Amino acid sequence: MAKGNFNKLVNRNKPVLVDFYADWCGPCQTMAPILEETGKEMEEKVDVIKVNVDKNQAIAQRFGIRSIPTLILFKNGQIAWRKAGLLTKNQLIAHLQKAL
Repeated sequence: MAKGNFNKLVNRNKPVLVDFYADWCGPCQTMAPILEETGKEMEEKVDVIKVNVDKNQAIAQRFGIRSIPTLILFKNGQIAWRKAGLLTKNQLIAHLQKAL
């Protein structure tokens, strides 16, 4: 993903939840279906995108991604919420509803 494309995605009016992950990461694989379900349930309020840290190292460095999975919610290009590690679907939805 080019830096310009990423900036366009997170600078929209609709909030964007970014999942920083890697294919080899076990916790990331556990989080994937939770993010998919949450994205479907909250599709009118938030978009969910995935950023592979191995393929997008510059973007990962820009946001100081040190552990994965890391979730960052962007509202109008600004970080509204950030969390590293696993969450249940209920925890994720609760965090998003507070931040939105």
